[in-house]
Order: sequence, then C-alpha cells, then structure tokens
Amino acid sequence: MGLKIIDLSQEIFQGMSVFPMHQKTFIMENMTHEENMEDTGSKSLGFSARNLLMSEHCGTHSDGVWEYNPEGPTIDKMSLDHFWGSAVCLDVSHIPATRYIEAKDLETALQKSGLELRKGDIVLLYTGHYDRNFNTEKWQTEYSGLSYTGAKWLAEKGAINIGVDAPAIDHPQDLDFSGHLICGKYNITNTENLCNLDQVANKRFLYMGLPLKIRDGTGSPIRAVALLEE
Repeated sequence: MGLKIIDLSQEIFQGMSVFPMHQKTFIMENMTHEENMEDTGSKSLGFSARNLLMSEHCGTHSDGVWEYNPEGPTIDKMSLDHFWGSAVCLDVSHIPATRYIEAKDLETALQKSGLELRKGDIVLLYTGHYDRNFNTEKWQTEYSGLSYTGAKWLAEKGAINIGVDAPAIDHPQDLDFSGHLICGKYNITNTENLCNLDQVANKRFLYMGLPLKIRDGTGSPIRAVALLEE
C-alpha cells in the first residue's frame, strides 16, 4: 500500500496577503549567476541567490505558544510532536463567516465524519475559506473562527495542534482571540493559512508541518503536507 502526498501549504511571494499585524514579505535578489561568476572568476558555473524579509507568521505557519502566552515555550523549544503525527480534518465549511464555530458544530462534524478524536491528534478544520476567498478582499476579513467553547472542546479532546484554511483560528471580530487564548492555556499550537483541506476532509491521515528551528521564535513558516494511504 502506497502513500499519496497532498500539499497543504500556500505559496510565499512578494505581495502575498499577510495578517495585518505582521511584516509584509519582501524578496530581493542577492546575486545573479553572471555576477557570481564575475566575483569568483569561474568560467563554468555561477550561483544565484535571493534574500527574504518576512514574518515568522508568514503564509502557512505554526505558532510558538510563547506568542500568546509569555510563560509558554518558543517554537524552537516545543516538542516536534506538535507538528507531525496522526491528524483528522473536520468539515465545517457550511458555517457562515457571520458566526463562530461552536462545540456543537465540531461534535456534529465529528459524528458525520465517522472518525474519533484521540489524545495527541492534530485537528484541521476545513472551513472552505481558502476555496471561496483566497486572493480577494474578503481573505483577511470575512471568515468563521472558533469560539472559546469550541476551542476548549478541541483542547479537552486532546488536540495538540489546531489548523485552519484561514488567516487565523479566531473569528476576525473576536478581540479576545479565543482560539489563541485556549491554545495558551493548554500549551498547544495552531496552524494557519492552510489550503487544499477539501482533499482531506473527513479523513484520518499522517500530517507533517515542521517549523524552522528559529531561536526564541514566536512562530515559523512551514511546508505542511498530508500523507494518505492509497
């Protein structure tokens, strides 16, 4: 039995949409092949490279607990178990952006999926926001998000990483940032700006989204993938 890999990560590029509180992405040319050949004196091979200026929370990324709880660990000190392992994806794409994702919605989605949640699971939420609104004016402003009780329900079920196909796990109108607040209380991470979750909705699979080992990092861009048995 083989494994099918599904890319759950957004592209990183200059001009990409970034959550308003974070650094915009800039990509600058460091050297061309021709410039490098002139510098080294090589007649056969030149190297090209670019410089990146971007937020730790750029694109598809995971948060260090320290970002929202100063007593929690930074991204480099968190166990890698937060970022890879058995995962499930619940379909909550029918919930409109005008309301929050409540515990009862998650219970219903879990029941419809035929799956069970296990302690230590990574739980992804397919909201449909990426499919409907990516690269539009609605991307950063009109999406659903977890209520306090919804996030607490996932944490108490044993989730160690909550992921969404939206800019944040919180509702954009929630100035209490309930999802992050719960993650801070339960010492778990969250992963934002995922994509292609329609391909894993209502399934259990192996997830991997390893962060860069940034010293004292508040978060890190990741390359998130799902591995499905074929």
